[in-house]
Amino acid sequence: MSEWLAKYEVQFYAFLEAQGYADAAHDLAHIHRVVKIAKQLGAEENAVLDVVVPAACLHDCVSLPKNHPDRHLASTLAADKAIEFLTSMDYPSKYYEEIHHAIRAHSFSANVTPKSIEAKVVQDADRLDALGAIGIARCLQVSGALNRALYSLDDPFCGTREPDDEHYSIDHFYNKLFRIAQSLNTPSAQLEGIRREKRMRAFLDHLALEI
Repeated sequence: MSEWLAKYEVQFYAFLEAQGYADAAHDLAHIHRVVKIAKQLGAEENAVLDVVVPAACLHDCVSLPKNHPDRHLASTLAADKAIEFLTSMDYPSKYYEEIHHAIRAHSFSANVTPKSIEAKVVQDADRLDALGAIGIARCLQVSGALNRALYSLDDPFCGTREPDDEHYSIDHFYNKLFRIAQSLNTPSAQLEGIRREKRMRAFLDHLALEI
């Protein structure tokens, strides 16, 4: 990554620290992890890091709780706010359109198809942070905040019923998380997604032995 971009990145994080976040699973630590993954994927997929890094850094600069009625608008609001901020700091304007698109497209709820390799990388990086050991921890963080039970006493692992992640944390694995790996865009992310999903399934195997 170029030295000039690294200097901008410091300013991105300073901006984010003043914004706050919707929940503990979407804090600055989440941003740092997404940026780390995005840089790795971007290098492997020959993406333009001048687009990938600011988009990954600022993708949650507007973040709404999972149960907020306007959740589907959060990524568009974040994209708009990111461009306002980048304009104020004189970030090169030739990247604005691609950055805006990458931020809009990262979200599940926005249902925007990523059209560029940079947008695909940012979306993949954000989704990978929902998998693996960190994905388990984040799922339980959010579920605890929403006062959801860990699992159903009658059928903990959705063997004979439809997943109900409005009420049970573990159901979110079956309703959403185990679908992520197959939805990833880039070959590099797909390989990592498979590895992370295996860790989550191993966790459920161990949980089954303990309950």
